[in-house]
Amino acid sequence: MLHLKGKNIYLRALEPSDLDFLYQLENNTEVWEVSGTLTPYSKKVLQLYLENAHRDIYEVKQLRLCICNQENKVIGLVDIFNFDPSNLRAGIGIIILDEQDRGKGAGEEALELVMKYCFSVLNLHQLYANILESNEPSKRLFQKLDFERVGVKKDWLLTNGEFKNEVLYQKIKS
Repeated sequence: MLHLKGKNIYLRALEPSDLDFLYQLENNTEVWEVSGTLTPYSKKVLQLYLENAHRDIYEVKQLRLCICNQENKVIGLVDIFNFDPSNLRAGIGIIILDEQDRGKGAGEEALELVMKYCFSVLNLHQLYANILESNEPSKRLFQKLDFERVGVKKDWLLTNGEFKNEVLYQKIKS
């Protein structure tokens, strides 16, 4: 799909060859807090997930796309989740796995591409993102793309015995 290609990155569907990347990401305890993961995933479970990743967004209510750089390396994922075609909305999340790939514009470009896809192809009216209050880089990214902070979910996540707030951002199609 041409509209999922940007200047420095492109988005593509998951492939069987992404198993090792998914295994590394899903078992990285540093990102469990934002992904809601509580236990490690086996390669077998992730392989089964990949075998079903082709299912239609209207059926499974989610879509996960790989963020690839110009060298065709997967550097992250962007997720459309809680897809609600009746109310024309969906949640959106993004992760760039390696610290060295962050802060270089890939996340912004990936979000711009997926937003364009959501608003023009899926004809959504709004997107929302749930971001930990302490995640300043993600908050800046979504604010830069005109997501509006609309609320705070107090004591929303319990991590290592400490409750953390989660901020709700929303973008309504203009």
